[in-house]
Amino acid sequence: MEALSKIRIGNYSVSRLIVGGNPFSGNSHQSGQLSADMRDYYTNEKIKETLRECERCGIDTIQARGDNHIMRMLNEYWNEGGQLQWIAQTASERASIPANISQIASCGAIACYHHGSKTDKLFKEGKLDTVKDMLAVMKDNGMPAGLGTHEPEVIKYAEDNNFDADFYMLAFYNLSKRNETYLPEDREAACQIIQQVDKPFLAFKIMAAGRNEAEESFEYAYENIKPTDAVVIGIFTKYQPGQVQEDVELSRRFIKGD
Repeated sequence: MEALSKIRIGNYSVSRLIVGGNPFSGNSHQSGQLSADMRDYYTNEKIKETLRECERCGIDTIQARGDNHIMRMLNEYWNEGGQLQWIAQTASERASIPANISQIASCGAIACYHHGSKTDKLFKEGKLDTVKDMLAVMKDNGMPAGLGTHEPEVIKYAEDNNFDADFYMLAFYNLSKRNETYLPEDREAACQIIQQVDKPFLAFKIMAAGRNEAEESFEYAYENIKPTDAVVIGIFTKYQPGQVQEDVELSRRFIKGD
């Protein structure tokens, strides 16, 4: 199938629809029961099958955690001929984030970003400047450095204080402030900062973790982010076996020029 429109992350070309890793790691952001359902469904074989379907449909990148589960799965997938690129999220549970970043680089990630929930926690504690050092470690390991967050104010702070991020991973909904409450004004605030900052953004939670209607969510996202930005979408095919194809078709419909 013809490839989707692309953006640039560092020296890499990335499709404007990226498959997200939360369902593969059993993170539903809805309920413990649904998270367990995702963990039961997404064996390594099922994840790899889903990634191969993403490839066939024109997606060329996965965003997922930099933990042992994901790295082992991706190693198998690549050894079996898989072609998706990996943008990695730091694993905040690790004792050493610099060591985690080095491991992520050695395992083949094309880019890395600092975990959004951890970023927001440090911001609330007045310790966000420590993240600047982690971005430098990413660059030292040869990767474009990203900053993940649910809070537009974090982006403003990073830009005003020369964090030198190559890209941002920004949620449409501010879960750090509101837990699992999804308010329309949050996505408006997210899109305002996306438009103001001349760097690539990877917009995630555009469907409010499955709570919003798909067509409206894709249309709003692509209408309100820049042509240099991409959308990250989690895929759970147990109840929607055609979800990958449907999401790609929605992206093609609403990306101008596709």
